[in-house]
Amino acid sequence: MVHLSRWKVILLAATLALGVLFSYANALSPAQREALPGWLPKPTLNLGLDLQGGSYLLLQVDVEAMREKRLQNLSEDARQVLSEAQIGVAGIARDGNGVVVTVSSPDQTNAAVDALRRLLSTGVGLVSDRTVNRVGDNRVRYAYTDQALTQMGPTAVEQSIEVVRRRIDSLGTREPSITRQGADRIVVQAPGESDPTQLERVIGQTAQLTFQMVDVENSLQEALAGAVPPDAEVLFGEDGTPYLVKRRVIVSGENLVDASVTTDQSNRPAIGFRFDGQGARRFGETTAANIGKPFAIILDGKVISAPVINSAITGGQGIIEGSFTIASAAELVNLLNGGSLPAPLTVEERRSVTASLGADAVRAGQLATMIAFVGVLVFMILSYGLLFGGISVVALLMNGLLIIAAMSLTGATLTLPGIAGLILTLAMAVDANVLIFERMRDEANAGRSPIAAMDAGFNRAMVTIVDANLTTILAALIMFWFGAGPVRGFAWTLSIGVVTSVFTAVLVTQVLLAFWFRVARPKKLPIAS
Repeated sequence: MVHLSRWKVILLAATLALGVLFSYANALSPAQREALPGWLPKPTLNLGLDLQGGSYLLLQVDVEAMREKRLQNLSEDARQVLSEAQIGVAGIARDGNGVVVTVSSPDQTNAAVDALRRLLSTGVGLVSDRTVNRVGDNRVRYAYTDQALTQMGPTAVEQSIEVVRRRIDSLGTREPSITRQGADRIVVQAPGESDPTQLERVIGQTAQLTFQMVDVENSLQEALAGAVPPDAEVLFGEDGTPYLVKRRVIVSGENLVDASVTTDQSNRPAIGFRFDGQGARRFGETTAANIGKPFAIILDGKVISAPVINSAITGGQGIIEGSFTIASAAELVNLLNGGSLPAPLTVEERRSVTASLGADAVRAGQLATMIAFVGVLVFMILSYGLLFGGISVVALLMNGLLIIAAMSLTGATLTLPGIAGLILTLAMAVDANVLIFERMRDEANAGRSPIAAMDAGFNRAMVTIVDANLTTILAALIMFWFGAGPVRGFAWTLSIGVVTSVFTAVLVTQVLLAFWFRVARPKKLPIAS
């Protein structure tokens, strides 16, 4: 294995060149990187929250509020579909995870069951998350299944994580860490984001956009006095103006394909919107049937505007007017394009990590890394002499170069635990050299020639090297898969380090020892006793 094969030399040279190519940018200032030609790669290490400072938020997903909203929607869906089927309803009452509809005429109960079951339509092979059952002569129960109600919580958390990620990305924050904690909490770490207030405002807004008809058939004053019709609700505009709005949602943000900043007829900032095919059809049908009536554009329970429908809007696009500034319109567009949160988020904890603390951590990490490197260097030279110990140190330096290159190329985030993983990798990287050199020493002391001892050292140590590092990388992958935050940073750095350390400890050592043996032609190995 110590023969100087051409392919080994080429592989080593190519790997070294790629390592330099994908890591050199870390030694340059931001201005120097910007001045580089466009064809040169410019990836750099991303420093985590604990190293460059930023914002930390612990968010609670209000799953109960989401479930309550879903159950309210059951009532509105039942009321609407039965009204369209011209079935009289005496009342709709909550009942556990659903509602019980009391039909005015028992003769229409079967028709009510059929009408409600049309709401359960699913794709081929899919099972509905709701059920419809007759529970009396004139009563029908429309409810979520127990499984659906249980699954709402985990699903809401996963959906919230994706929405939060899209919203943070729109701020330009690099490499945010967004992880789940427990059953219904989300941890957000945004390195470099110095304003946690803005981060909290953008993340926390539910951004549930709905288009609903204004109720012009009932009295707003009576509703304000407490006599609110069962199919309507009182909402307020941003200026405090009250509106009596139909509960039925014509189109929601789920049908929104795109939102953009535009201007209205008076050249004031406005928001342009475009619906998907289903949303465009429903919006067109509703506006065509309600010309001359106002409809409300509602965001998170507040009426943004309530324009009068002058003609059918059949193109599926339009503008939302309001008291927007360019900045507020751009922020709202980012929220709408990022999607609405399935459940409200509340901030349980907020922290701001200053850049000075991060700088101290970087300096401490650099010092610890240098101490670890010097310690390994001294140990290897004292144990195996200047030649063999020096070769292992050269392999160690290339290992560090490849780790930086790999982390820069993959966009991995380096955290303080990641630095600990890097230091551990440096300490473990020479294990392979120790195994190889000790085997060489044993073979040389047994009387074998230098070339035979070197060859046996590599051959017989490889099984142990692969076994030991495979165990380590499996443990690192388990930590990365099941861990979160700092644990994943440590595991990722360790995983990269294990791969590069085996490569450099074996290949670099082989090539350098082969060069030395071809030039020196030794009669005895320097490490033999």
